[in-house]
Amino acid sequence: MAINTNTDLQIDVHFYKIVNIRNLTENTFILSLPKSRFKYVAGQHISLSIMGDYQNREYSIYSSEENKNLEILVKEVEGGYFSPKLKHLKPGDLVEVHGPFGKFNLDTKKQHTHKHVFIASGTGIAPFHSMIKSYPNIDYQLIHGVRYASEGYEKAEYENNRYALCTSRDNRSDFKGRLTEYLKQTNFEKNTCFYLCGNSDMIFDSMEILKEKGFDREDVNVEVYF
Repeated sequence: MAINTNTDLQIDVHFYKIVNIRNLTENTFILSLPKSRFKYVAGQHISLSIMGDYQNREYSIYSSEENKNLEILVKEVEGGYFSPKLKHLKPGDLVEVHGPFGKFNLDTKKQHTHKHVFIASGTGIAPFHSMIKSYPNIDYQLIHGVRYASEGYEKAEYENNRYALCTSRDNRSDFKGRLTEYLKQTNFEKNTCFYLCGNSDMIFDSMEILKEKGFDREDVNVEVYF
């Protein structure tokens, strides 16, 4: 099947031209695609593949629901197969997108009645960026666990008093130590919803800490990155 690449940015229902690639660190970047008719809810993810390649990967959507482009946050995995290929793409290259998928969404019934605590490790911050930008009036706290302060991706996008950066390998952050240690030392209001996104160890440890603090499983929403 021939694909006409002379059309506007959206080529087909599933094929898109890359609009822009914005580098955040040496190995982390934001890939922008035309949103066009693509509809999603903050917190959902897509399946992405490169034209001519047989593999695909899932990425949480980074952009807000109203953003003109569909954005994903990608970290290049050293020695990996897929993310290094994404990094070497350029504007105009074609990718295939399927989705959106998932129900890791803000509980809109509690949007104005509860505090929303977002807990992320690494690029697990992506769905929370989407939620915060899509619902700018929510009462939130964002706790981000990384190795180095340089991995506090676009931290200026968040209000200072609502964002806590935890670093395990340097002290140029709000908290020197693991995210889970920060949780142990922090008191939360009872009227709080928790959202966890990142690696499985962080999520399971955080769930145990929240349980010890008296929060029920129904108060905790989880998205695991593998």
